[in-house]
Amino acid sequence: MSTISFYTNPMSRGQIARWALHEAGADYEQVLLDYGTSMKAEDYLKINPMGKVPAIVHDNKAVTEGAAICAYLADSFPAAGLAPNAAERADYYRWLFYAAGPLESAITNRTLGFEIEPDKEMTAGYGNYDRVVAVLDSKFQVDDYVCGPRFTMADVYVGAQVIWGSQFGTLPQRDSFATYVERLTGRSAYKDAKAIDDALIANQ
Repeated sequence: MSTISFYTNPMSRGQIARWALHEAGADYEQVLLDYGTSMKAEDYLKINPMGKVPAIVHDNKAVTEGAAICAYLADSFPAAGLAPNAAERADYYRWLFYAAGPLESAITNRTLGFEIEPDKEMTAGYGNYDRVVAVLDSKFQVDDYVCGPRFTMADVYVGAQVIWGSQFGTLPQRDSFATYVERLTGRSAYKDAKAIDDALIANQ
């Protein structure tokens, strides 16, 4: 299988994709891009017309969007055992897309100062921030991981949202989040990937 080209900036959601690459055990070569310059260059816009990272190119196919990259890597590297089995599939996709949709939207809107009025919750789709957080909290009060007792690639994406939200205060402190973060940040693949990005940030 060919080496993956990984387009990223260490101060971006590219950290999610790097973690996913390490969990999958994938061979990759990184291509570091700068905001406003190489990220908006013509060559890169052919890969991701949005002009943002992360993106990967594998077997001449580009994959963008963090959740999609995670799911693609789990499917493309089955030996890592990160894709869901039949019994796990419903939880895997439900919570992967919950994090990519309602959770990220609610956090982004709250961070930017947009509060959803009660009569606009239907329009917003996710309802309101407090409900989104409460649903996520209730999930990890019961389950250690997205698919119950077993770590899967969905935990990379969902977990990254919880790790960052807990670190930067965009999620409230919850015991369920703290224990979930502890489980995830103790993983060797997480530590290895994070060390690379931290070193790149330190050198910028």
